[in-house]
Amino acid sequence: MKKLAFLLALALELAVCGCGTHTIQNPTPSTTTSGSWEADLTGGTDQASLLNFVTTFSLNNNNTITSGPLTITGFSFLNAGQCFANGVDATTQSGNATLVTNTADQVTGSLSFKVLSITPSGNTLTMSGSLTGTSNGTITTAGTLSNGVVVGTWSLTGGGGDASCGQQGGSFIMCQGTNTCTPTT
Repeated sequence: MKKLAFLLALALELAVCGCGTHTIQNPTPSTTTSGSWEADLTGGTDQASLLNFVTTFSLNNNNTITSGPLTITGFSFLNAGQCFANGVDATTQSGNATLVTNTADQVTGSLSFKVLSITPSGNTLTMSGSLTGTSNGTITTAGTLSNGVVVGTWSLTGGGGDASCGQQGGSFIMCQGTNTCTPTT
């Protein structure tokens, strides 16, 4: 009987101790993005000062943190010059982003974007920056990014097409939609 009582007491202790280890996480909304963005680059000289562009991309939801490669569906320089030609086969683009949404629907994160010149060959524009915006997501549904702004730095390497197309850099602001934007403070 003592053995049975001991086993019951041991089982009860294990059951009680097991209840105290469950952690409830505070869920946060997730955010996706798609649509048109416009990049305004400052700095650089000569041909490297002409690198403003528009692009269309999407980033899909991956649980509470949206992170991964951009699906780029459109791209065009506003004022292409000797460093990059416009056209379907003139450049290739790639990028990645991470969006973190808090419970107040504020979005922060990062975005990187790269443009590789095919015509002329050898020029690479690389951009990296911090992203801010807002989301309309809930705990159970993914939201959509709005008022997105990316602020960061860019660099141009290469030199194909014009000597001024290599080894330059500066800062940029990239805005979601066609509205004029300023970085949030």
